[in-house]
Amino acid sequence: MLLAKSNPKETLSEHTCELIKRYEQIAGAYRETIDRPIVWELLRLAALYHDLGKAYTHFQYTIKKALGYEVEKPNLAHIPHNYLSPFFLPLKTLKLDKHHRRILIQAIAYHHEREFPIEPEQLLEVAQTDLLLQFKQVKNELKELGVEVPEDGKYFLRIAADLENRMKKKAKDEHYLTYVLVKGLLHRLDHTASAHVDIEVDGEFDLSELAENYLKRMTGKQTGHLRPLQQFALQNQHKNVILTAQTGMGKTEAALLWAGKKKTFFTLPLRVSLNALYDRVSTDMQYEHCGLLHATSVHHLDGKGVENWEAIYDQSKHFSNKLIFTTIDQILKFPFKFRGYEKYYATLAHSCVIIDEIQAYSPWIVAVVIKALEMLHDIGGKFMIMTATLPQIYLDALEERGVVDENCVVQTFFDDSFLRHRMAIENKSIIEDIEWFAEAGQKKKVLVIANTVNQAITLYEQLKERIRDVYLLHSRFLQKDRELLEKQLKQFDRERERSGIWITTQIVEASIDIDFDVLYTELAPLDSLFQRFGRCYRKRSLQTTDANIRIYTEEISGKGNIYDREIVEISDQLLRSHMEKNGSDIKESEKMKMVENLYSRKVLEGTKFFESFQQGLKELDHIEDYIYSFDEAQKILRGEQSVTVIPRQTYDNIIPLFEQLETECEQHKRIEIRREIERYTCSVSKSMFRGYLSPLDHCRQTKSGKYPLMSNVFILDKNYEFDREQLKGVGIKNEDDVFGEL
Repeated sequence: MLLAKSNPKETLSEHTCELIKRYEQIAGAYRETIDRPIVWELLRLAALYHDLGKAYTHFQYTIKKALGYEVEKPNLAHIPHNYLSPFFLPLKTLKLDKHHRRILIQAIAYHHEREFPIEPEQLLEVAQTDLLLQFKQVKNELKELGVEVPEDGKYFLRIAADLENRMKKKAKDEHYLTYVLVKGLLHRLDHTASAHVDIEVDGEFDLSELAENYLKRMTGKQTGHLRPLQQFALQNQHKNVILTAQTGMGKTEAALLWAGKKKTFFTLPLRVSLNALYDRVSTDMQYEHCGLLHATSVHHLDGKGVENWEAIYDQSKHFSNKLIFTTIDQILKFPFKFRGYEKYYATLAHSCVIIDEIQAYSPWIVAVVIKALEMLHDIGGKFMIMTATLPQIYLDALEERGVVDENCVVQTFFDDSFLRHRMAIENKSIIEDIEWFAEAGQKKKVLVIANTVNQAITLYEQLKERIRDVYLLHSRFLQKDRELLEKQLKQFDRERERSGIWITTQIVEASIDIDFDVLYTELAPLDSLFQRFGRCYRKRSLQTTDANIRIYTEEISGKGNIYDREIVEISDQLLRSHMEKNGSDIKESEKMKMVENLYSRKVLEGTKFFESFQQGLKELDHIEDYIYSFDEAQKILRGEQSVTVIPRQTYDNIIPLFEQLETECEQHKRIEIRREIERYTCSVSKSMFRGYLSPLDHCRQTKSGKYPLMSNVFILDKNYEFDREQLKGVGIKNEDDVFGEL
C-alpha cells in the first residue's frame, strides 16, 4: 500500500481522491468564469499525478518509519517527491503539444516550492532505477481514479528537460496565464485536501440578495430601498468599478450588491475596520459563511465567542469562503512573484476584490495594489475601488496601464443637499485648547484626533485631570485591552445622550461607524483629514452656526515621518484658499475636488510622495520571478517598521503561559496557549524602541533538538499602564519619542 501522509495516515489513493473531489467542486463553480477548457483539463491531470512521486522507495521508507513500521532503509538519496511525480505522466497517451506538456510538468514539479535544486541527471537515474519499478503498483492502486502510467521510460529525457528553466512571463507569451491558472489552482486543491476543508463554501450564494434583504429590513421598504450609489453598483456587476462616494452613502452595501455571486475578497487598511465589517455582515446581516483573515483575526473570532471560530479561520486561510474580509498583504502580494505566488493570482482570476479606502495606504503600497489590479485585469478577475477620496495620480496610473477600459466604469457620488461640516482653522497647537475640549466634553460627544501616539497621550493626561469621562485609543495597547476599548467606543456611540471625550490617532479614520458632535484634530493631509471629518456628523445635517470641526495647524506631530511634509503643507494652503473663497462651510463635492487637486500630477510633480509612487511602480514592473520567498514578499510589502512586543511587567505575569508552551505536547492545546499569549502583545515602531527590545528566552525540546518559541515576539523594557475595570490608562508610553507613530 502506497502512503501519502502520516498525520493523519492517508494512502496515496485516498489523498488523490480528495483532490479530485475538490477539482470537481471548483470546476463546477468556475468553469464558465475561467473559460479556458485547456486549463481545466490540465488541472485535472495535475491533480491526478501531482503526488505520484511519493511512490519513490525512499519516500515510502521515510513515511512508514514515521508511522512505526519496521522497514529496511534503502540505499537511495532523498529527492522531493514533486520533482519525481512528472515521470509518471503517460505522455504518449495524453498527446499534449509541447507548450501544454511543459505547463503540466512544471505545475506538478513546482506544486511545492523548495530550495532543493533540480539535478536532471540525478532525477533520470532515480526514474530509471526506481520509479519504473513502481509503475505497476501505482496503476493498480489508483486505476479506479483513471490513472494511467507509461509503458516504459521513453519520455524521461523530455520530462527532465521540461523541468528546467521555469516558466515566466514574457512578452506576447499566451501560455503564461494558462500556467499560472493550472499551478495556482493545483496549490489550492492540494492545500485544502491536506487540511480536509472544502475548497469552496456556499459557492452559489448571491451577496447582492443578502444586501438587498438587509436594506429592505432597515428601510421597511420592498421597493425604493436602494440609494443611487447602490443602484449603480447593482447595475454594473459585470464591470470593474471605481467609485468615489462620501461617507454615509451605504458603500458597504453597494459593494455587496456589486459582488453578487462572485467570490469576494473585501480589503481595508485597518484590522479594526475589518473586524467591524465582519461583525456587521455575520451578525446584523446574518450571513454565517463570511470569513475573516488578517494577522490577528483568530483573536477577534475567539474573543467574540464564535463557537466555530476554528472552522471559520481554516476556511478563510484557504480562501474557501464566499466572502472574506482581509488585509492587502494576505491576498494582493502576488506582484512580487514570490515562489508560490500563482495560488493567489489564480484565485483572483475567478474572484473579485474590493479595495476600500485606497487613499489610506502609503504610495508604495498603492503602487503594489495598482500593479496587482493590472495583473488581475490581464487574467480576467474583477475589482472595485471604493473610496471617500481618490487621489488623481492613482486614477491616472490605472488609465495609463489600460486597466480603465470599456469594461471599467468610474463614477462619483456626493450629496450637497445638506451641510455636515463647518470648519475653523486654529493657528496654534492642539495642546493649547485643552480647556475648551474639557468644557465641550461636559455637554457633547467630543472626538480629538492627534497624528501620533505620544501627542494623544499628552492630550489624555492633561484632560483626565479636567473631566471624568475621557478615553484614549491608539495602537500601543495590548490586543486584549484594545478590544475592550473598541467595544467601549461603540457603546459610547450607541448611547446618543451620553457626553464625553475620546482621544485617538488615525486608527479611527476608516470604516468605523461612529458619530461625534465635534471634532478637534491636528492638521493632516486632506484625504486623511476628510476621513476624520466623517466621524463627526456622519449622516446628520448641521443645524447650528458654530463650527463643528476645528483644525490645529501649529506644532503638529507626525509631520515629516507619519505624513509627508510637502503633502501636509500643500493641504494647509488648499484649506486656507477654500476658506478665503468660500467661507468655513465645506460641501462634499468640494472635499472631493480639493483631494483631486492635491493629488494631481501638476501639484505633486517633484515631491517625494510622487517619486515614491512612481519608483514603486517601476520596481514592480521589472521584478524577477521567483527571487523572493513568501515571507520575504510579506516583509517587503508590510515593511519592517513594526515589531511585536510584550511589555516587561506584563511578560513577568504570564511566564507560566510560556512554561506551559515549552512542555505541552498536544497540538490543539499549544495553539490555545499561543493564542492566549498573543492577546498580551501589541505592535510598536521598531526604530523607536530598538534600544529597549530583548528576545524571548523560551525553547521547546523535541526529538530533533531545541527550537526557540515565538521568535518574532520581543520583550519591551517600557512601562505599561491600563486599568481594565475603569478602561483608563495610556498603554505603552515612550518618553524618548521624537518621531511619533500612530
